[in-house]
Amino acid sequence: MTSWVGRTAVEIAAAVREKRVAPREVVAEHLARIERFDGRIGAFRAVRAGAALAEADEVAARADLGGLPLAGVPVAVKDNLAVRGESMRVGSAATPDTPAERDHETVARLRAAGAVVVGLTNVPELCVFGTTEGVHGTARNPWDPARSAGGSSGGSAAAVAAGMVPIALGNDGMGSLRIPAATCGLVTIKPGREVVPAGIGDGDWFGMSENGPLATTVEDARLMFAVLAGPGAVRRPGAATRRIAVSLRSPLAGVTVAKPYAAAVREAAGVLIKAGHQVRRADPPYPVSLGVTALAHWTAGTAVDARGVDARLLTRRTRVHAAIGRRCEHTVRSGAGRERLRQRLEPFFTEHDVLLTPALARRSPKAGPWHERGWLRNVAANSAYSPLTPPWNLTGWPAMSVPFGTLPSGAPCAVQLVGRPGSEADLLEIAGQLEQRHPWRRTAPLDQDPVRWIGPETTLPRSAASA
Repeated sequence: MTSWVGRTAVEIAAAVREKRVAPREVVAEHLARIERFDGRIGAFRAVRAGAALAEADEVAARADLGGLPLAGVPVAVKDNLAVRGESMRVGSAATPDTPAERDHETVARLRAAGAVVVGLTNVPELCVFGTTEGVHGTARNPWDPARSAGGSSGGSAAAVAAGMVPIALGNDGMGSLRIPAATCGLVTIKPGREVVPAGIGDGDWFGMSENGPLATTVEDARLMFAVLAGPGAVRRPGAATRRIAVSLRSPLAGVTVAKPYAAAVREAAGVLIKAGHQVRRADPPYPVSLGVTALAHWTAGTAVDARGVDARLLTRRTRVHAAIGRRCEHTVRSGAGRERLRQRLEPFFTEHDVLLTPALARRSPKAGPWHERGWLRNVAANSAYSPLTPPWNLTGWPAMSVPFGTLPSGAPCAVQLVGRPGSEADLLEIAGQLEQRHPWRRTAPLDQDPVRWIGPETTLPRSAASA
């Protein structure tokens, strides 16, 4: 009997379109894996078992089945995007347990393409922090369950890395796709402004938040991104030499990059040189004030999202974050700080097509009750391990996290690719070159389950730690 758990979205959709497997069979296998493993991983806040099976049957009966790009593909949705008939709790006890009347536009696009929503995934309260834990559960890294899955799309990333779904929907306001993707060994792309429908919370964190895919392969990420962005969003660039800048510098003063992540970047640079690109060391001119600018926008976004909920039911770290943000909101809303940063960085991207950096500065913090800990301790932990993602939310430019190598613990390592506006297709192409030349393990080996690889079965992962 063929198992569909661990298959890519591309493989599953092709099999369903060709009627080699029924959507119900595919969805049922993934639901069984969720039931088996999620008690340990904590990816899901809510599982839609009965509804998902019924919706799988609806997909099978569609007249346009043969043309659906995501036919019968199980997908998980981050719990800050509306799913019709389900409540949206955003990781908090302060949000209403009221079913949504309609799907968020991105969810609607996935369903129109034939995907089946199997559940909503855990997030930190109001999606504020880079670790995922709270009153609804703790999302752990399937490769290293003692560690957090990252955040705020931590549940979505954990679900994909554990093989519970082949793809998942998340979003990124200060790194919330790229951080958990890097932690859990996944591919993701944070699109640039107005490429994928946003509509996250009450203001998209002043235009910094973008919805995007989490996947185990570049091809799956490209497919899901194309569905989310709409027709014509992903062109296939021809063979081209790109000017790639390589930087190991943290944008945040005082934070250094750990050796495994620096080694991963150096090795990735070597791979891209062999692929024919012009690669050289060059640091973006990050301003010294970047940390203050990022903190102001981060807290102000939370201040907006915290309005209209009972503050007494918010955790202390969230209340403090929002209180600080209320003092920054007027300044942040003007957009002047982001425009200054764009103007400062734009010349760098006239000289270089793509920037290659570490995705993280170090591995994620240990999984635990971070929501019960103080605000300063949370901010310090987040800043120490994920300083490299926020600049690209502030500018509104596209960025990716791509698995590359392994940490000494055996968990995945990752690099970040950044491009100028409109370069999503170019970033995906370069990510595909890294994937082809430096394959990675796709699914965490839970209880000795078979581990699926990209590329020949004889290929072993190279360790960034030993580079």
